[in-house]
Amino acid sequence: MKGTLPADTPREILVKVEASTDPNIGFSDLSALPMEYLLQNGIVCLDKPSGPTSHEVATWVRKILHSDKAGHSGTLDPAVTGILPTGIGHGTKVMQALLPAGKEYMCVMELHALAEEDEIRRVVAEFIGKIYQKPPLRSSVKRILRVREIYYNNILEIKGRLVLFRVGCQAGTYIRKLCYDIGQVLGVGAHMRELRRTRVGKLTEDERMCSLYDLKDAYEFWVEDKDETELRKYLLPPEEALEHLPEVRVRDSAVDAICHGASLAASGIVSLHTGIMKGELFALKTLKGEAIALMRSKDTSDRIAKAKTGIIAITERVLMERGRYPAMWKKKEKPE
Repeated sequence: MKGTLPADTPREILVKVEASTDPNIGFSDLSALPMEYLLQNGIVCLDKPSGPTSHEVATWVRKILHSDKAGHSGTLDPAVTGILPTGIGHGTKVMQALLPAGKEYMCVMELHALAEEDEIRRVVAEFIGKIYQKPPLRSSVKRILRVREIYYNNILEIKGRLVLFRVGCQAGTYIRKLCYDIGQVLGVGAHMRELRRTRVGKLTEDERMCSLYDLKDAYEFWVEDKDETELRKYLLPPEEALEHLPEVRVRDSAVDAICHGASLAASGIVSLHTGIMKGELFALKTLKGEAIALMRSKDTSDRIAKAKTGIIAITERVLMERGRYPAMWKKKEKPE
């Protein structure tokens, strides 16, 4: 059984009103964004090697792409490999959106003594759902007891004292501690021998994931030969980091006001996803699919779809630069 993450939640589209978008403004095709724009706003699905810290890897990405800044989502221990989403320039703004997406790991757990296979499977299956965890001693966060959720825990192979399993979990779950706790329940002890992150939300191990060497070569091909084929494959639009979130789309006339920090009014909404809950984070997008902002909903999808007036969401993080869409609103003048 493969298992599902929160990012896999099925959603339908509720159309509130019919509306069109001006093809002469904004970006009509997100797969053909200018390379200069991506180098200031893109994300990279990096395959982190074993050895360096996540911060060191993000710094190398920044230097490779000659960017002002780069930031990653979800720290991996130095010895751990796998997907490290990294934002470039303004692309760092979308990294926080990946926190509720859920993550998947492939882990090799080593038991400290032999145990019956049926017993191993039974105990591992107990660690599904909400569990209590205290971060391990070597962690960089405060060691307080907290609740984390395990979405699935699938054993793939057992060979002697080695157990290979796939685990899907909430952000902030310590797989090292999970292995230790499984060993304690089994009564033989256990530790994490190897770990690789294979998925973050909708970002998976596919042809778009790259190593630092791949990224360096792709950038040099673009600079020296004007060949952007490889670099475009690895440098993704920021919208790729938001695919797991429910979305709301708005009229062109509402875009610039949101870019200036305005809250979202019901009158500007064209369509929205089902399943949005009060207090939930969602992605606000244009009718072309461009990300405008991360919003915090003040109501549910059903009530938002029926609302004709009022504020239905508060802006949590503006993602789009001002001026991409023309201003179709006026600031209220202060009385003298």
